[in-house]
Amino acid sequence: MEHDEKIIRLRTVLARTGLSRSTLYRMIASGTFPRQQRIGIQATGWYQSEVEQWITDPLGYRTREAV
Repeated sequence: MEHDEKIIRLRTVLARTGLSRSTLYRMIASGTFPRQQRIGIQATGWYQSEVEQWITDPLGYRTREAV
C-alpha cells in the first residue's frame, strides 16, 4: 500500500457498505472483506481503496490470505 493511502474508520465503512457490524466482522473472518489495519494502540481502520474495491465487486472480492 502507498503511504499516502487514506484510512477510514468503522463508522464510515459501515455507512459506505451498508453492512452491520457483526456481518462485517464475519466477512473479515471468512476472507471476503478487507482486514482492518492497526493505526494506534486501540484504533483500527481500513484502507479506503480496499473498501472501494469491495464495493465495486463484493462477490468477487477475496483477501490475499483467502486465495
